[in-house]
Amino acid sequence: MTTATATTDERTLAELQREHGAALLSFLLGLTYGDQQRAEDLVQETLVRAWQHPEAFEAPYESMRPWLFTVGRRLAIDARRSRLARPAEVGEGALATTADPADVTESAVAALDVRAAVRGLSPEHRAVLVRLYFHGLTVNEAAAELGIPAGTVKSRSYYALRALGRCLPGYSRTLSGSPSP
Repeated sequence: MTTATATTDERTLAELQREHGAALLSFLLGLTYGDQQRAEDLVQETLVRAWQHPEAFEAPYESMRPWLFTVGRRLAIDARRSRLARPAEVGEGALATTADPADVTESAVAALDVRAAVRGLSPEHRAVLVRLYFHGLTVNEAAAELGIPAGTVKSRSYYALRALGRCLPGYSRTLSGSPSP
């Protein structure tokens, strides 16, 4: 057995949209930072809620505008939370410019760039990076092998990485802070 759900009649809904639609759209444009499409979608969803809840028309207030704005605001908040909970979508343009992981050419080019950049470092900086990043030694192990204090290893690795960042193409990570003593 199915039960009929009461809804707002079309004439009342059309009048509601005519009377409050422009103000509601303007309000929702502000909440969506000017995104016309999202604001229009929220207006439509707000009107659907008004259609689904005819009891809202029987409320003691003089105008439906406060009810519509409250519903629209809540829908905007829910939509924003929903978007933030999902990972950002990637457009086709990003996929077209992303290297194919199966293509060894990109990794070979990157390896050549790194080798050339490391060769351009001073011997002291290069020795520290080779031990830390290519041999996998800890700071203390590299310090013992090189015969220098651990603080010097940290300082040299910091400045070596900064130098690499300046000469490697496409390197955008910024190193901040000061070296640890």
